[in-house]
Amino acid sequence: MVTAATLRTLLDEHGLRANKALGQHFLADPNTARRIARLAEIGPGDRVLEIGPGLGSLTLALVETGAHVLALELDRRIAAVLKEVVRDALALANDGDVDASGVVVVVGDALELDIDSLLVEADPQAREWVSVSNLPYNVAAPIVIRVLEAVPRITRLLVMVQREVAERLVAAPGTRAASAVSAKVAYYASARIVGAVSPAVFVPRPRVDSALVRFDRRATPPVVVPSSDALFDLVRAGFAQRRKMLRRSLRPVLGERTDVVLEDAGVAPTARAETLTLDDWAALARTAA
Repeated sequence: MVTAATLRTLLDEHGLRANKALGQHFLADPNTARRIARLAEIGPGDRVLEIGPGLGSLTLALVETGAHVLALELDRRIAAVLKEVVRDALALANDGDVDASGVVVVVGDALELDIDSLLVEADPQAREWVSVSNLPYNVAAPIVIRVLEAVPRITRLLVMVQREVAERLVAAPGTRAASAVSAKVAYYASARIVGAVSPAVFVPRPRVDSALVRFDRRATPPVVVPSSDALFDLVRAGFAQRRKMLRRSLRPVLGERTDVVLEDAGVAPTARAETLTLDDWAALARTAA
């Protein structure tokens, strides 16, 4: 397994360092990695997408369970070292007889690649995948939203993110912490924080705490709307100027109809975005259609 000592050695040997611009903080604690795999309920035969695998601490914990892992890494230099780490670990586990079929490392950007097609190419027969990842801090929320929106094969996610980001992702619509992101999460999945992670298990050590968030994709959305795009156009407009009353913040989308749509949907024109439940947003979308 990858410990803090072995991770630092790998970085030194290959002349690498964590890239702050990419939000890199490498997990370097085998016990935490195994805990994440356990909380994600990963087992033999599972197909797992790991985004941002870094130098493989979590990757190896996932492989230990008997899962098949597709590791998607943006940093080409890190990906090359990851392949070595996986090869060496599997060789040691198999007494030199390496079977690397359990791990495939792909270089690419999770915000740009067609992930659904990538999963089909990796295993055309697999209808369900799980995503388990230590996500880069700077793009964690956009990656979660993209997976929920565009990769229906992934039926659940367990991700490690900055604690404040975790709290925003799981915030219930209609609460002070609610945002456009949390509304979208609530539409696609049930989400909850399932654990905390200390900064001490990373190299380099971040200045913030992390949290583990689990998302279970809904079979169907909890609200009925004519168009999810139209729904989220309203949500984005409402939260773009969250200090303003909805009669003002929704005007760029609804124009002169704003007051009438709010009234017909049963939403007070003086309300603000964070006070609306997902049902309220859906009522607005249906009325505005």
